[in-house]
Amino acid sequence: MGGALALTLCALAYPAMLGLDTVSTTPDRVIANTQWGPLTEGERDFVVKVRAAGLWEHPLGQIGLQKGQSKAVKTASQHLVDGHAALDTSCRKIAPMLNITLPNVASPQQEGFVTQLKGESGRQFDVDFANILRMTHGSIFNTIAKVRSTTKNSLIRALANQANDTVLDHITVMEKTGLVDFDTTVFNQTTPPKLPKSDTTPPNPVPGQPQVVLNPPPNPTSTPLDLNAS
Repeated sequence: MGGALALTLCALAYPAMLGLDTVSTTPDRVIANTQWGPLTEGERDFVVKVRAAGLWEHPLGQIGLQKGQSKAVKTASQHLVDGHAALDTSCRKIAPMLNITLPNVASPQQEGFVTQLKGESGRQFDVDFANILRMTHGSIFNTIAKVRSTTKNSLIRALANQANDTVLDHITVMEKTGLVDFDTTVFNQTTPPKLPKSDTTPPNPVPGQPQVVLNPPPNPTSTPLDLNAS
């Protein structure tokens, strides 16, 4: 892995870095007072970004199950599908309760990123798959922790708990592939470029369009939120 990998990651992975980048101008501003606690602008964006992450990582996991060359990459792909299906169900549960509009399509960069990996095969696919997903999950890990530690909303707190567990699991399975270049990964996740907001924001759903549902695998191991416990 060396220079070629570094160039690939710099050129291709940065679009996915939006993960949970702050898109709100005043993230701490309270936009609603709900029975579950106040909801801030940043917390609303958090729910949207968790949904958007699933809209590209869930299908990418399905692609990895078909194109992955190593058993470890296929296992990581299974975790992507399983984890994001459960997270997506949770997002779709709490969004109407908090009056949050969810996207049906990931951001332009994320969609382009999936298209790029669709064009790869063999070891190149495995290496880029593992490194890009390890980097993007690593880049959002601290953001999830911040949301979890500061939110006063019990639904957001529960979603952050689930997202934290899911992202840590996905970081772990990517590392277990043995393909992660940590020097490049850490550099890229700690020095992301400034991308236009239009490139890093998922579009609003088309009015009247059915909501996209991310289906769980046949034998899921991840479970959506139990709202009775929130």
